[in-house]
Amino acid sequence: MTREEIFAFCLQLPGARVDYKWGSNQVFSVAHNKMFAIVDFLGDNLAFKVDDALFLGYTDRPGIRPAPYLARAHWISMSGSQPPLSDEELGELLKRSHQLVVRRLSKKQQVGLLLDL
Repeated sequence: MTREEIFAFCLQLPGARVDYKWGSNQVFSVAHNKMFAIVDFLGDNLAFKVDDALFLGYTDRPGIRPAPYLARAHWISMSGSQPPLSDEELGELLKRSHQLVVRRLSKKQQVGLLLDL
């Protein structure tokens, strides 16, 4: 996916919005401030949350590393211009990141944001 495709994909997820923080970082979040993806993370990178159980498996793959400052929360980082994943896999992981964050919201906040995965 190109940077523009990642941007469009993230914004089509339920309740998603984008803010610019820390310079030129595009931060995608739900419920006003719960981040699920960052584009331009520390330069030309893409960062997002993954399942706790899959974190080490993804960071063992070439081109994927623990996201600086966010690794303890099980975030991974990769080049945004040439992600080492297929478009389909990247889309599924971004959708999953969104849902991981949504599931941590209160039941009231989750209404309309949950997807069937």
